Amino acid sequence: MRLVLRTLVLALVLAGCDRNTTVPEHASAAANAAEEVTPGESSGVQQTDRYLGAEACAGCHAAEYRAWKNSHHDLAMKEPAADTVRGDFDNTGFTYFGTQSTFFRRDGQYFVRTDGADGELQDFPVAYTFGTYPLQQYLIELPGGRLQALSISWDARPEGEGGQRWFHLYPDEEVKAGDPLHWTGLNQNWNFMCADCHSTNFQKNYSPDTKTFASTWSEINVGCEACHGPGAKHVDWAGLVEEQRAVKEDKGFAISFADRTEAVWAMDTESGIAHIQGGVQTQAEIAVCAQCHSRRSTSFPGARPHHPFLDHFNPSLLQAGLYHADGQIDDEVYVYGSFLQSKMHAAGVTCSNCHNPHTLEVRAEGNNLCAQCHLPDKFNTAEHHLHPDGSEGTQCVNCHMTDKVYMQVDARRDHSFRVPRPDLSISIGSPNACTGCHTEQPDTWAAQVLEEKFGKPDSHYGEALFAGRTGAPDAETQLMSLAMDESQPDIARATAVAMLPRYLSQASAQALQVIAQGNEALLHLGIAQSLEQLPERIRPALAIPLLYEDEKVTASLAASSIAGAPMGQFPEKVQMRQKRALQNHVASESFNADRPESLVNLAGLYLQQGDLARSERAFQDAIHLDPGFTPAYINLADLYRASGREREVAAVLRQGMAECEDKTSLQHALGLSLVRQQRLPEALHYLRESARSETTSPRYVYVYGVALNSSGEKDAAIRALEQGLLRFPGEPQLLQLLASLNREFAH
Repeated sequence: MRLVLRTLVLALVLAGCDRNTTVPEHASAAANAAEEVTPGESSGVQQTDRYLGAEACAGCHAAEYRAWKNSHHDLAMKEPAADTVRGDFDNTGFTYFGTQSTFFRRDGQYFVRTDGADGELQDFPVAYTFGTYPLQQYLIELPGGRLQALSISWDARPEGEGGQRWFHLYPDEEVKAGDPLHWTGLNQNWNFMCADCHSTNFQKNYSPDTKTFASTWSEINVGCEACHGPGAKHVDWAGLVEEQRAVKEDKGFAISFADRTEAVWAMDTESGIAHIQGGVQTQAEIAVCAQCHSRRSTSFPGARPHHPFLDHFNPSLLQAGLYHADGQIDDEVYVYGSFLQSKMHAAGVTCSNCHNPHTLEVRAEGNNLCAQCHLPDKFNTAEHHLHPDGSEGTQCVNCHMTDKVYMQVDARRDHSFRVPRPDLSISIGSPNACTGCHTEQPDTWAAQVLEEKFGKPDSHYGEALFAGRTGAPDAETQLMSLAMDESQPDIARATAVAMLPRYLSQASAQALQVIAQGNEALLHLGIAQSLEQLPERIRPALAIPLLYEDEKVTASLAASSIAGAPMGQFPEKVQMRQKRALQNHVASESFNADRPESLVNLAGLYLQQGDLARSERAFQDAIHLDPGFTPAYINLADLYRASGREREVAAVLRQGMAECEDKTSLQHALGLSLVRQQRLPEALHYLRESARSETTSPRYVYVYGVALNSSGEKDAAIRALEQGLLRFPGEPQLLQLLASLNREFAH
């Protein structure tokens, strides 16, 4: 699996990282002095809100401290030592596509001899261990305050399970120096990719001017304060006399997880499922866990546990490539997006109902964990699970929490707790637990077995999302229905909202406006993430209501989408909100200026504001930072086109084709450039290549069909459209053009 960030939306993926020699020794102390401030702002030191470290908690909370010690949070990152390094550094070797790396110790330090940024073998000291099980990575210091993660990792599983060996994260492709996936490259950088979730109170501190990091942290691992917040005020509270402590109900913390412990769950003996009583709010911790256990980007730094999730983070919805159409995990998505889909989430279940928050282990083994809320007499029976006693099929998780292996050895379970749906495998191509195990049987067999036993399955939101992904004729209707259905998971509805602009009509535009003026935060985010797909004349009607929402990420995205709109026609209060949110957007993208995605987003903003020179520089900076980042070339070429510099359009697109792995969009753009230059035969070559690519889009097929028809090749145009419809069944644009050409033939 190749983890490459190639989209304009930043996505957090797990990667290694390393510590640069320029990281200051006082990093921890500097972070301890950090004051709690409003996101996006800064101010001086406030000693009452300091981070103290886990050791300060041990005296009063000994049991919790012992439980946390040696947990995955404790071992998220450590300095290398005999009790933290799990790999074999006894002068052991590992060969990867002809490169021989050696792991050894010298003068009490741990080293790896491997290929550096120049491709030559060098000796690198290990700065930190990274993770512990089922694999452990190692971080190396590089200039500029950078910590980088080695791609050669230690398999910490027992030898009998295939572990106790060195292995490469990308075993089937040669990743060389200069590739963003090489351990010295952009996508293995700890400061951006990893540190937020492996350290406590991490501050990235990237300087766009010097292109260096001065990153700081309170604790290098995930300590108590990562979840509870800075502890100084709590310690002050503990030092008060009893009468004074009683007055301060918050105990010096800005967030409490006590409500979950007050929940009473009553078993419904008829359904066999427990339900929460009394409307107790149980899920405060979910948003805290989501700060790390989600596929998201950090838009605004400085998140504390009590801060609203969407004030700092931009989570991914159920996008193709990340999730299957029915919402099952595909790429690494880290639990949160899956759990939001589950009936358990809707019922009030929270993370610590199943996981001890300090050890991180499950609270019971096997089906006993599920038996907390699901009567074994009803569910732990052959009548329910349809498998013989003692078989793998009797385990709840094997049917309702299927797993997928990431990073070669790390099997992670889907937390959507779904019912197996082989019928959906037939209709929309999503996997299912039944034929995932019974590989010799077809999906039709599994679907028939389940229907005979449990009856005809209900409709599923995955059908609407699949229609949206594939351009089905009724996609707009299905997506609108899902978006407005309050009985469905919000993340599925938000995904439908984000897809609707592709099928915009008067009806769906009105539906989006109703949603924009509502109060459903995740649906607002779905609109905000997709505003750029809408015609500019429509955007203000949807973006302006979002400027009035509390979610800072949503408002900043909305503001950026209308940055080029004539705001003078709107009331002064709207203009002020737009100005403030746009400032936040610039601050967010500037914070992430160590990434080409953010540089391209800034360049687009400068372009909307008419600053062509600044926009061009930002696009070029993005290309310099990551020569394989396709959107930078596409957007820079568009800037040249709008400036009448057509020859430079072709030059930058050809440059991109020489550097980028996926050339589809570049070929399409170059074809259009050649059409504008009236070089149609050459243009058809590139348009054909883009239309036939594995990563093509319906739009590329449509444009190729139009170009063929315009060049007098009507038969070829019809064939191209028919082939396109085999890949994109029911795509309206393709159907309309094909019908038009066939009518012309008939006459």
